[in-house]
Amino acid sequence: MRIGLYPGTFDPVTLGHLDIIRRACRLVDRLVIGVAINRDKGPLFSLEERVAMVEAEFADLTDQTGCELIAHPFENLLIDCARDVGAGVIVRGLRAVADFEYEYQMVGMNRALDDSVETVFLMAEARHQAIASKLVKEIARLGGDTSKFVTDAVDTALHRKLKG
Repeated sequence: MRIGLYPGTFDPVTLGHLDIIRRACRLVDRLVIGVAINRDKGPLFSLEERVAMVEAEFADLTDQTGCELIAHPFENLLIDCARDVGAGVIVRGLRAVADFEYEYQMVGMNRALDDSVETVFLMAEARHQAIASKLVKEIARLGGDTSKFVTDAVDTALHRKLKG
C-alpha cells in the first residue's frame, strides 16, 4: 500500500488544499492529512475544529477517488510524523516560486533525517494558486467575501468564529 502524508495547519482548509488532496489521491492508496498543531502560528481554529473541518471536507473524496483518507494531528517533526503513519511520500503543494525556496530547504533537511521518505510537489491549479489560509482569514476579518476560496461549510465556520 502506498501511503502519503499531506501536512499543513489547515487554518482553515481551502479549495487549494482540497485540490491538492484530490490530486494526491491519484498517487497513493492512503493519504494521511497531517494537521499540524504549530502553536507558533497562533491558529484561529482549535486543533479539534481544524481536524473536524478537514474530515468533513474529504468525507466524499474516498468514494470518488478510491483513496483512503485519514486526518492525523501531529506536533512532532514532519519526518517523524511520516514514520509514525508509515508514509513513504510527503505531498506538498506549491503556489508560487516563493513557496519553492522554503520547501526546497525542508526537503533537504528531511532527506538528511531520513532519506527513505520522498517528497512530491504538486502545483495548485491556476485558479487556486493565490489562495492562502492566512489571506482568507484576513479577508474574512475585514468583512470580505471568502466564498471563492473555501467551501460553504468552511465559509460559515470562518465567519461564525470571527463573530464569536
